[in-house]
Amino acid sequence: MSDDLIIVGGGPAGVMAGLLFARAGCQVRILEKHKDFFRDFRGDTVHPSTMEILDQLGLLKDFLQRPHNRLDKAQLRVAGRDWTIGDLSHLDTPAPFIAMMPQWDFLDFLRDHAAPYPGFNLEMERPVEAFVEESGRITGVRLENGETLKAKLIIAADGRTSIARALLPVEDLGAPMDVFWFRLGKSEAQEGALRGNVEPGRLLVMIDRGDYWQCAFLIPKGAAQAYLDRGIEVIREEVAKAAPPGLDLKDLDDISDLHLLTVKLDRLERWHRPCLLAIGDAAHAMSPIGGIGINLAIQDAVATANILAGPLSRGDDVDGLLSRVQDRRMWPTKVIQAGQKAAQDRLIGRILQIDKPITEAPLFVRLLDRYPVLRRIPGRIIGLGVRRERVRSPLAPKR
Repeated sequence: MSDDLIIVGGGPAGVMAGLLFARAGCQVRILEKHKDFFRDFRGDTVHPSTMEILDQLGLLKDFLQRPHNRLDKAQLRVAGRDWTIGDLSHLDTPAPFIAMMPQWDFLDFLRDHAAPYPGFNLEMERPVEAFVEESGRITGVRLENGETLKAKLIIAADGRTSIARALLPVEDLGAPMDVFWFRLGKSEAQEGALRGNVEPGRLLVMIDRGDYWQCAFLIPKGAAQAYLDRGIEVIREEVAKAAPPGLDLKDLDDISDLHLLTVKLDRLERWHRPCLLAIGDAAHAMSPIGGIGINLAIQDAVATANILAGPLSRGDDVDGLLSRVQDRRMWPTKVIQAGQKAAQDRLIGRILQIDKPITEAPLFVRLLDRYPVLRRIPGRIIGLGVRRERVRSPLAPKR
């Protein structure tokens, strides 16, 4: 049986799209280049908007039974004290918190629930080398082993280094920073939250993972090698200057503990060609600010299935519908990226350049901390985003 759909990339956008298209009765093949999903320091934040989708699919209860941590507030330490700046607990949604779950566990969860659909096929260690083009249409993919596979539609969900980016124009919005990720031990007495720690020229973000902190130390764009050349002791000293009192840095004792994320903020100007559509990070690389990348990718997958899964399952030509996916998802992408760029340029970029003591928190930080109702605004933006999608793709009749 020939495939209706080939999805390049088995990340959140790819596996969720595979589940939804197979659920609609399509024959789907997902090609993932790695042998498993186990890669640390990928996005682990499952936001309320994504859990709404799981709830609509009847999967939320099962999801929440899997090991995870819950965050419903954001704090910022600046000018020597902690300020509360975000609150998700008041959101009118089935799960008003961020669920912290390793991305490999989340992907395993989606795969397990997609596997019963007859049309769902996930193939690991199947790296795609290029697209196959015939008469101006993308009709299939060529694997690195030389094998060629064809389908009626190809979805590129292979991340910010997508092979689709060689075919489609990219608009680079820029980013003033890169990130070192690492883990630090956490005592039971330390209160869990999403915490930012600001000191002149330094910014340390700490995410509560139960028995450890998942940390992000922000550095100026392109400065990673200079930091690495100075050695782990100097880097630990830099982290210590941004760390809150009592944070134990003993786990940061080797260069191999650091995982570099080269931050990108960009988007495709055009997400499609005949028979080819890019979604998720392949269509728009997001900054790590707000941890929104996974959740935007999931929303892309839902919108894509809403528009294309029914027609594709009936054997219709869906080329004329591909632009509707971009039209639907470009606006929320632009809104969120505009917010991330403003935070990068007006806040983070400036903090990384400050060389004198910070004696007072910015006015907006003081207002958010003083008036709890205001904290719901950033909580809503981070938790639910803009233009939330609802699952409207069909469920194929049982055979």
